[in-house]
Amino acid sequence: MRATLRSTMIAKCEQQIARKGELVGLSFYAFFKNKNDDPELLMEAATWWIHTHRLDHFEKAHKVKSLLINEQSLSS
Repeated sequence: MRATLRSTMIAKCEQQIARKGELVGLSFYAFFKNKNDDPELLMEAATWWIHTHRLDHFEKAHKVKSLLINEQSLSS
């Protein structure tokens, strides 16, 4: 996963947790605007979410954030 997408996803998780609390759930669509203006990026997120991690449609933001941070430290 490209670093910019990972950073965007982590920031969105943090934003949602701050707004709605630790139990907030989200889907990979939460990282995109309603308009699909970058299908490749959307597919990259969907592949990470569905194929790589086999996550449900909605997952806890703190779980997603942890996965992203763990992968980031492994790739560093």
